[in-house]
Amino acid sequence: MAVRILIMLALLALLAAPAAAQQLNTPASSDAYWRTGRAALAERLRIIHRPQRAKNVILLIGDGMGVSTVTAARIFDAQYPDNGAPKRSGEENTLSFETLPHVALVKTYNTDAQVGDSAGTATAMNTGIKTRIGYLNFAPEQTEADCNAPAKWPRTLAEIAKDQGMAVGIVSTARLTHATPAAVYAHVPNRNWESDAKNSGCKDIAAQMIDFKPGLDIMLGGGSARFLPKESGGFRSDGRDLIKTWQARTPSAKYINSISGLKSLSNKGSEPVLGLFTPDHMSYETDRDPSKEPSLTDMTRFALERLPHQSKKGYYLMIEGGRIDHAHHASNPYRALSEAQQFHRAVELVLKTVNLDETLVLVTADHSHTLTMAGYSVRGNDILGYVRSAPGGESRGSQSPEGFALDDRGQPMTTLSYTNGAFISPPLSRRLPPNDPNYLSSKTYGTDSETHGGEDVALYATGPRAHLVGGVIEQNVIFHLIAEALGWR
Repeated sequence: MAVRILIMLALLALLAAPAAAQQLNTPASSDAYWRTGRAALAERLRIIHRPQRAKNVILLIGDGMGVSTVTAARIFDAQYPDNGAPKRSGEENTLSFETLPHVALVKTYNTDAQVGDSAGTATAMNTGIKTRIGYLNFAPEQTEADCNAPAKWPRTLAEIAKDQGMAVGIVSTARLTHATPAAVYAHVPNRNWESDAKNSGCKDIAAQMIDFKPGLDIMLGGGSARFLPKESGGFRSDGRDLIKTWQARTPSAKYINSISGLKSLSNKGSEPVLGLFTPDHMSYETDRDPSKEPSLTDMTRFALERLPHQSKKGYYLMIEGGRIDHAHHASNPYRALSEAQQFHRAVELVLKTVNLDETLVLVTADHSHTLTMAGYSVRGNDILGYVRSAPGGESRGSQSPEGFALDDRGQPMTTLSYTNGAFISPPLSRRLPPNDPNYLSSKTYGTDSETHGGEDVALYATGPRAHLVGGVIEQNVIFHLIAEALGWR
């Protein structure tokens, strides 16, 4: 009997033993891509699961940064470097968040819309439930009548975090009352009620930001006009100056409206900070005056340095690259990709600054856009230029004397275009080269503004519980991943 047991144990040991490593023997092993493939595998084998509990959470949202935008931005970043680096072909480039080890695809529809908007999608990430298009932190079945029933509203990450004694920060290049940043703190059945709720039972979004209890710790972005009365150059018809109201309520609080004001503040202070740097959205990075407006990276740096001093119990920080979306709506690929490049810089700073053993970092988009990348361009072709077909491709078609691929009308085709958007006259479209910052790309259907796209977006993650990110998930699952990492059960 004992002998039989020993034999069985020996067989089990043999079955459990790893197979002897087989030598990969192929002429391809001398190829550069082979070597980078082996290096990428080695990097993945070194991935470790960090501690299971997060102290801090940083959610970075590239508004409208769909997968096609990420691909184009990766190439743009190498071909149009903003850091003094030499220009490269770009296809081999890697953006900061693309290095994160855990990735998922996220479904972005709203409960009543196949293609979602920023209000419904940001609500999903901040409350854990999906809702209707245009709704901010209202359940899908709720209406204006529920403005008077706050106990029935879905609670947000920020509200729960403040109850736990955590600090909360918002950084955005859009108006702070715009849909994505507003989803951190506001509850309203119409995202457009930024400074006027149009309903006696509903409080406008700007007022909700100022009245948020027990108060937001850092608020940096654009949109001062939504907080000021009309007689002061704002949009408010109720005559309230919400900036003065906020300052009077918390005398130690700091209000700033310029990059010099931002730089004058201590990065170790604990007082709340409100920075409204422009009346409307902040300037595109291409057009920004660095002596007046901070960049997304400047604001991110300040928030990262100051938030740890505002609570010893950790923080929730939402950072939005808001103007990626706006440039896409204008069918302006140069500015959209430049904004995505700046967003990449902000993520890069986050990853270099925080302790990833205690900070969950999530990078995603709220929705996509109709940007397409088409043709059979040669490697390294200008991502903002006309298609120059690679020889031997599936279909070269007609070529112009300059070597551009021509469509069936004899017109050169750009690599990037949009499915819809405002039509522009042919003379104007020929007046600017496609890599000009002011060039508006071609589109198939004429609409007032280019629309969102409905395909899935990517979610990239690192830090505590980041290994839970994977597969294809509903957008509201992001909330539950954050709650799990923070130990909210």
